[in-house]
Amino acid sequence: MTIHRRTLLAGLAAAGLAATTAHAAGYPQRPIELIVPYQAGGGADVMARAYAHAVARHLPQSVIVLNKAGAAGVVGWTDVIGAKPDGYKMALTTVEITFLQYLGLARFNHESLVPIAKLNADPAVLVVRADAPYRTVEEFLAAARAPDANTRIGNAGQGSMWNLAAAALADKGGASFNHIPYAGGAPAILALLGGHIDAVIASAPEVTPNVLAGKLRALGVMSEKRIKGFEQVPTLRERNIDLVLGTWRGLAVPRGTPAEAVEVLKAATAKAMQEPALREAMEKQYFTTDTYEDAAAFQASMARESAALRQIAGAIDMKK
Repeated sequence: MTIHRRTLLAGLAAAGLAATTAHAAGYPQRPIELIVPYQAGGGADVMARAYAHAVARHLPQSVIVLNKAGAAGVVGWTDVIGAKPDGYKMALTTVEITFLQYLGLARFNHESLVPIAKLNADPAVLVVRADAPYRTVEEFLAAARAPDANTRIGNAGQGSMWNLAAAALADKGGASFNHIPYAGGAPAILALLGGHIDAVIASAPEVTPNVLAGKLRALGVMSEKRIKGFEQVPTLRERNIDLVLGTWRGLAVPRGTPAEAVEVLKAATAKAMQEPALREAMEKQYFTTDTYEDAAAFQASMARESAALRQIAGAIDMKK
């Protein structure tokens, strides 16, 4: 009787394992949508498309990138959070998802999605046109402190990291900016190139091509130390401005997504990030290639960032 029962339980366990394996092996059976909550051409979009191309080698179906921009990421993330949790819709996440709730701009946070991995991270850079009258961050801030100043600084929308970074810079530098929102980093940079605004804070990859081409001048990097490609550009800390801010690009799926699907995506992503072609593409676009984190590490780092950014968001005037 006991032997029969053990045999039966063992058989059921084996059947369950076989069913799970079959389920995982059968996923995905159709293309997966990757929602980028920003316009095409920005850092998040570029990273998403490079990833989608690389991960195709490790999934039986393609990953299709769709842009759903608006409200500093809220539109796209709301779409994914409310989607059917079947593994066929992913979100490209950025740092904003960890602090938008503190600004009253979202009812969700990073815990509203299940992390897959952090793909990369890059610091923020303050840039102006190459023909701008200021050559240092001190000169830029001095101009913004003038009584009649109307220093226009572009961002990726109200509540974006670049909006937060600019407000924090104004707070630390005793200055005041006229914040001009755009649908993403790319259109903000185009506006700067066109002379419609005076400065932009964006991620290093987004500004590097125009800095190298001599069209933009980098005044400061919001990182712990000087970064590759910007060796001649001081960090803000070197200028006695204690600001270390930037963004990252990660992947996440709706809560309730089957564990088997999550594991497939984690495994495929880990393999994709080791693809020489992807790493080469990232280096060509000036993305860091050594800041990948698996789901557990990513979850922990988001929790730390959320706590730190809550303090920053609560201490500054986002409109200043």
